[in-house]
Amino acid sequence: MGSDIERRVGEKLLRLKLTLSLGESCTGGLIGHRLTEVPGSSEYFLGGIIAYSYEAKERLLGVRHDTLYQHGAVSEETAQEMARGARRALGADIGLAVTGIAGPGGGLPGKPVGLTWIALSTREVNVARQFTWPGGREANKVQSSQAALEMLEEHLDRLSQ
Repeated sequence: MGSDIERRVGEKLLRLKLTLSLGESCTGGLIGHRLTEVPGSSEYFLGGIIAYSYEAKERLLGVRHDTLYQHGAVSEETAQEMARGARRALGADIGLAVTGIAGPGGGLPGKPVGLTWIALSTREVNVARQFTWPGGREANKVQSSQAALEMLEEHLDRLSQ
């Protein structure tokens, strides 16, 4: 991955005395892996929940059944509920979540392969962004993890101003 964004977000979380938890679906734990490559990350990273199925999203992250069946697993609404659920489940200051269609299959009309929603949740903020990545499965996972870390870094930079 070759980025030092993991180290930068760690330093910012430490400086701001904030903790982070994750709700990952299509990235399969890649964001957690990247964060824990940094020595001392246990000071700010509380953990992550890999919720791949509908049932796991409901049971582990508290995503509402109606949300999944009305909007789908890959939607702004589901991503926001995943981020909120990850934050609450682990008692973190910030919850970060990713849900998407990594490919090569799984695309639907209006929801192509590569479609990804990333959400960030705090007590004050709930934001989500949509991306559509052009690559294959591995590239989609890497790009999603990078975009999630960038979204986190932008949030932390706003708090530092």
